[in-house]
Amino acid sequence: HRGRLIANEIAPRVHNSGHWTIEGAVTSQFENHIRAITGLPLGSTQARGHSAMINLIGTLPPRADLLARPGVHLHDYRKDPRPDRKLGHITLIADSAARRDSGARALLRRIDRETWVSFR
Repeated sequence: HRGRLIANEIAPRVHNSGHWTIEGAVTSQFENHIRAITGLPLGSTQARGHSAMINLIGTLPPRADLLARPGVHLHDYRKDPRPDRKLGHITLIADSAARRDSGARALLRRIDRETWVSFR
């Protein structure tokens, strides 16, 4: 903003906002973190397509319906459900922004409003 850096957090570690890189980038944030701390060359962060990530909060939707959809990857953190707790996330990969957006909207219609918080 006007030549200034504005940040609300600096995290010298992998971060929840980058979980889309597991499927959505050539080298995930996790792999690049390990490469960095072990002195190995960093991998490409190039996107593999157009990604959306939906955080699953409080409850998990039925797996079979989600996993039957092309480009959908479900990450279940195996945590005990409770209100406002992040239990996992869904990553959707598509070959165009339009397909990503329509796919994400379709997923959101299948998920209870209380289950998702963020759509990136």
